Amino acid sequence: MSQSHNRLLIIVILGALSTISPFAIDMYLPAFPQVAAALHTSTARISLSLASYFAGMAAGQLFYGPLLDRFGRKPPLYAGLILFIAASLLCLCSRTVEWLIALRFVQGLGGCGAQVAAMAMVRDFFPAKETAKIISLLILIISASPLLAPSVGVFVAVHLGWQWVFIVLSLFVALMLFICWWRLPQGHPPDRTVSLRLRPIFQNYALVLKEPQFLTYALAGAFAFSGLLVYVASSPIIFMEVFHVSPQIFGAIFAGLATGFIGSNQINILLLRKFSSEQIFRTTLLVECPVATLLLVGTVGGWFGLPATLALLFISLSSLGLAYPNAAALALVPFDRNIGSASAMLGFLQIGVAGIASASIGIFDSHTMRPVTLVLAATSWIGFAILIIGKRRIHGLRFVEEKDANILPH
Repeated sequence: MSQSHNRLLIIVILGALSTISPFAIDMYLPAFPQVAAALHTSTARISLSLASYFAGMAAGQLFYGPLLDRFGRKPPLYAGLILFIAASLLCLCSRTVEWLIALRFVQGLGGCGAQVAAMAMVRDFFPAKETAKIISLLILIISASPLLAPSVGVFVAVHLGWQWVFIVLSLFVALMLFICWWRLPQGHPPDRTVSLRLRPIFQNYALVLKEPQFLTYALAGAFAFSGLLVYVASSPIIFMEVFHVSPQIFGAIFAGLATGFIGSNQINILLLRKFSSEQIFRTTLLVECPVATLLLVGTVGGWFGLPATLALLFISLSSLGLAYPNAAALALVPFDRNIGSASAMLGFLQIGVAGIASASIGIFDSHTMRPVTLVLAATSWIGFAILIIGKRRIHGLRFVEEKDANILPH
């Protein structure tokens, strides 16, 4: 096989590994009403199983990095994929919502391994100067998941039943496991000098958290980004319960709104030619906060129908597509050492805060949009407040140069 074909194959494999968690999240959404009926609970309670998946992903961020360094890339990757398959098949046997929530947490742990390993192997297989370009190609592959996964989920849930969502996910990951064993190179060799003791691992994380610029932009970005996962977790409630759209229409709406987040991510590359990451991040929060507040006030007042709700959600998601990468880049730029620990802690904070925010939707157990819009407004303003207060503690803000502007958050 030629070198160019081998490069392309590696990019496709790494991209496919990166889509496992997005597919596990987005394919599942159209089946919420069916799962709720089967387990004799509400759609809002089922959304807790989505929050538990986020929690599994967040927890996995802290541990896969050292494992991938100590044992090489493939053994932890295989372990994560096998854990995902086992948890997916056990989800079929769930008889209570509590068991489903617990198993989705385990599934999130497995899915996180694939995502972290894929990003680590970009550095293994490609020169440093090509990293940004390769990651951009992976983003394009990942971006297809919110466009395709809900439509696939609708077809599977409607024609085969909700259990088949987990069967399809298991088959897909089993195929990826075979392809990785067959065609993916080893990557970074095992390094037995890497310690797996908890104390040095968490000492590194403590050093990362002492950096004011990291803490400010990681937390502000995490609260801003949580709006995306709150929307994802609550979208079946918003569209299928509040506005009573069919699963097929829901899939189309979800894909359409996803274009706002994906499109603004690409526009961000153009904006970075004229503006700094700090300017873009601050401006997007200034847009997101009033839009989220307007959505909350309009929902409480009963002002908005489906078209107005879609328009405001589109603006909000588009602003998040700009906020997310710039906050991550600003958080990571102070580090010359401990970049791996900083990246892992960034992913933990982003997914952890978002998971807690999305879990609140299930805790409210509401069949209206009020809790959703309240959480969206609250997280937006909290993120903005963290930015304003945190910047006062930063002495000599380090900016992201244009050549480094496409740092990918986990």
